[in-house]
Amino acid sequence: MKRTTTVIVITLALSLLSVYFLYPQWSRLDFSSKPNLNLGLDLQGGMYLKLEVDMDKLPKGADGKPRIAPAEAVDRALEILRNRVDSLGVAEPILQREGDHYVVVQLPGLKDPERAEAIIGQTAQLTFSLVSESVKLSDLTDANGNTVASKIPDSVVVVQGKEDEGRLVLEKNVLMTGDSLEDAKVDFSSDALGKPVIAFTLTPEGGKHFAELTSENVGRRLAIVLDGVVQSAPVIKGRIGGGKGIIEGNFTAEDAKDLALVLRSGALPAPLKIINRYVVGPSLGADTIRKGMTSAVVGTLAVLLYIAFYYRVSGLIADLALLFNLLFLMGALASLHATLTLPGIAAIVLTMGMSVDSNVIIFERIREEMRAGKTVRAAVDAGYSHAFWTIFDSHITSLITALVLFQFGTGPIKGFAVSLSLGVAISLYTALFVSKAVFDLRKTHDSLSI
Repeated sequence: MKRTTTVIVITLALSLLSVYFLYPQWSRLDFSSKPNLNLGLDLQGGMYLKLEVDMDKLPKGADGKPRIAPAEAVDRALEILRNRVDSLGVAEPILQREGDHYVVVQLPGLKDPERAEAIIGQTAQLTFSLVSESVKLSDLTDANGNTVASKIPDSVVVVQGKEDEGRLVLEKNVLMTGDSLEDAKVDFSSDALGKPVIAFTLTPEGGKHFAELTSENVGRRLAIVLDGVVQSAPVIKGRIGGGKGIIEGNFTAEDAKDLALVLRSGALPAPLKIINRYVVGPSLGADTIRKGMTSAVVGTLAVLLYIAFYYRVSGLIADLALLFNLLFLMGALASLHATLTLPGIAAIVLTMGMSVDSNVIIFERIREEMRAGKTVRAAVDAGYSHAFWTIFDSHITSLITALVLFQFGTGPIKGFAVSLSLGVAISLYTALFVSKAVFDLRKTHDSLSI
């Protein structure tokens, strides 16, 4: 009896904890709250991107070898992407490394996939170079205005500019890079037009270097180049101290905001190539949820009714254990702030089936013992005793499979593995302890409805 009381107390405590994690607002008597479970992009819509770091374009040193190792490049790209995604305001984004060269980005609930893709994929390599005074663009082009590669000296490069800049000839020597950038934000020009500009702040060391190069090159044009495109090339009118400056261009307010965001996050070590991309619309996600909920409710009710009909009162006990199983599993997922996806729902349905199967094994064993003429107490004890190892072995086998999937799987596969692992452990508890505690209370009966 003491064991039964302990199981009942633990079960009630777990039930309260599950409700608390699922509906934390209930503690403030807000009964209108929704379950505290995050939905994956396959349920609420969003964007999925699989990106590859272009290792061939990693910056190289004087010896021709990459300055950073490929593994470090992927880790740095992941960190920078996380900073950019956090600035987008997406709830519960998923960013993870996959293999040696790939990064997977999942953005559930994203409203503007095109903007997010542009921000995520922008390399944001910022450099400062002087416009050449000795070499003119006309010296490097043919009669049709096309650049002739053989005419370009080793000391300069031809870089495309914004619409109003055209092509510019820049000195090959890069005076500064975006590594010296400390902050960037949207501002507006001081003229009557009030155009959006990007005000940047340099590190103390970068500010000192910027002041020196501007004082040494008064009267020359300084090109501000982002990802190989000249954003602006203002004339240096004097020494610029204080470590601050602006990037002008034909920016809209949204463009300036996005550019400031990527500059603040830092430059990617190398360009990213999109390997796989798909967008799930909110309407498709809502339709999936509706159909999934309908099928889950119908399936669960059908199982509950059949078990109650076939095993009578004992079937109702199995139904109770099944409902506790579902409550505990959803509470555990909510406590881990897990993201619920379609594979995760499949794992939940699978564990429901395992829970029912465990009770069927136990009930059939109890029936056999009662047909053999044993009392209710003896039949219940023998039924649970003989069925224990069969149920335990099947659950442990499933748990091993789930752990392997979690170790080697990625994305939705890991979500399936987490839901399955928790479901297996909880199913074992509800089948062998919760339902057993109820049967222990019925041992004194002369007959058993089963």
